[in-house]
Amino acid sequence: MPVQLKRIYEDDNKQDGVRVLVDRIWPRGVAKEDAKLDYWMKEIGPSNELREWFGHDPEKYNQFKKKYKQELEDGDQQEELEKLKDLTKKHNKNLTLLFSAKDEKNNQARVLKEILDRQQL
Repeated sequence: MPVQLKRIYEDDNKQDGVRVLVDRIWPRGVAKEDAKLDYWMKEIGPSNELREWFGHDPEKYNQFKKKYKQELEDGDQQEELEKLKDLTKKHNKNLTLLFSAKDEKNNQARVLKEILDRQQL
């Protein structure tokens, strides 16, 4: 199943398929009833410590990516990652990872997409 990325502030559409929010903290200014989520997997988000250290600094992204992948392998997020992988196998439609970061290139959703895309090869 194709994995897409989208900011939660963008309008939903049919091409989104299964919509999964992968932020640990609920996005500002979005009402839960308006989010049109299928899943909120907050535990898969980076730890508060890692998130605060990263601060969405593009120069720290490569280090962030490495540390986040390590957290996903060794930490509490491992179970949630397996659930997310199962979603990609279970549904026959697109999967859209939703995130709130302004930076669309340097965020945890992009790291998760890389992992999921690699799994589908």
